[in-house]
Amino acid sequence: MAVEPTISELAKNLADTQTALNIVWTMVAGFLVMFMQAGFAMVETGLTRAKNAAHTMGMNFLVYAIGIIGFYFIGFGLQMGGVGSAFGETTLTKEFVVNVFGKDFGLFGMSGFGLPLAMFTPAVAATFLFQMVFMDTTCTIPTGAAAERWKISSFVLFSFVISTIIYPIYANWTWGGGWLAAMGTNFGLGHGHVDFAGSSVVHMTGGVMALVLAKMIGPRIGKYGPDGRVNPIAPQSIPQVMIGTFILAFGWFGFNAGSTLSGMDGRLAVVATNTMLASATGAFAAYLYVKIKYGKADPSWLANGMLAGLVAITAPCAFVSSWAAMLIGAIAGVLVILAATFIDTVLKIDDPVGAIAVHGVNGAFGVLATGIFANGVYGQGLNGIPYGVTGLLYGDSGQFIASLIGVVANVLWVAPVAALAFFVIGKLVGNRVEAEDEVNGLDLSEMGVHGYSADPGPGTGVTPHAYGATASTATVATVVGR
Repeated sequence: MAVEPTISELAKNLADTQTALNIVWTMVAGFLVMFMQAGFAMVETGLTRAKNAAHTMGMNFLVYAIGIIGFYFIGFGLQMGGVGSAFGETTLTKEFVVNVFGKDFGLFGMSGFGLPLAMFTPAVAATFLFQMVFMDTTCTIPTGAAAERWKISSFVLFSFVISTIIYPIYANWTWGGGWLAAMGTNFGLGHGHVDFAGSSVVHMTGGVMALVLAKMIGPRIGKYGPDGRVNPIAPQSIPQVMIGTFILAFGWFGFNAGSTLSGMDGRLAVVATNTMLASATGAFAAYLYVKIKYGKADPSWLANGMLAGLVAITAPCAFVSSWAAMLIGAIAGVLVILAATFIDTVLKIDDPVGAIAVHGVNGAFGVLATGIFANGVYGQGLNGIPYGVTGLLYGDSGQFIASLIGVVANVLWVAPVAALAFFVIGKLVGNRVEAEDEVNGLDLSEMGVHGYSADPGPGTGVTPHAYGATASTATVATVVGR
């Protein structure tokens, strides 16, 4: 005779099923985010020149491996070592905390380094995978801003700095129970710094690093004339850019909706729809702006408009109404063009793919938009605050102040650390390739193979001059003004 399960057994089975479903959903979302690496690679390679295709693709490929290794040994522990996983696991609970004026300020985690056996549970493994692919997105962003002149050895070392130090510390402050997340409980500033899926933690962090690196490494040869004139450098493949953008938009559903970390949370449908709406208005607002201003609908601006809308909605996607999502996307679609133009023509910082404008400027805007448009419907219990996340338009000015502090803290942490690391790496191995290699293309000099090659004939391997005659030293000297 079958024995009827007890109430406690049924409750445990239900809880186990819910946890399993949450883990499965988070893993699937993580897989989508991982595939965004392909989108980034295509967008960046399409927006740069054919002579550097293997180099740009190589950086976007290798950064995935570098990110995993650095995050495994150091980054994950610093980020999540104080809060464990989101699935009821309590094995990682050691946070380095300082007490100032009777308030605790969490600074970094102190457990989980190298995923030791006692902590390598399914819940922690799912958390690691999901957090890793987010971190790796951040690592990818500077590769676009420094493309076509970044030495591969410098890129490798700097990417390790991102995955082990720069990203995990700020991510801990926001998502790992650190001091930015505690501003609500400590100082009554809304829910503290709230970033649902990474406008600041991922995108702004990457954008600030992109700004620092692009400024320090200098513009590409020929980008700016002696009189300050801006010389446009044409992208090699618009179709590649557009396909890459759609891959990113598809992966963004995992990025944003996956950040519920729960397949049982119906809010993920709202998150996904808000994400879709913002991507559409971002692209369309960019179209209207360039069509009116320049008379032509440049596809590269449309692509960056869509990406800007996605970046901007990433922080507030769970907390805003549909109309707000559309407005946020539309503002971002225009803001990215204004910012990119200002960076290029006024600041004279050469960013081949617009990474600073897309990720840095609109990452900051997305966080501020959370502090403005959050409607109070969702987020009960987040960061220890019982009511839903509520922005300035709905009566909580504290949430907007917390957003401002989160933006400032990002710049004050990321910019100087990135600059110091890039400076030291430059002294060790050099950051920029030789001028002659830059003019000829980095594929052979840095990677040993062309990204694209005409038929070299039998037995020759590669075509040394696939992109025309090799520039002479005299030609290079003329281009760089020596």
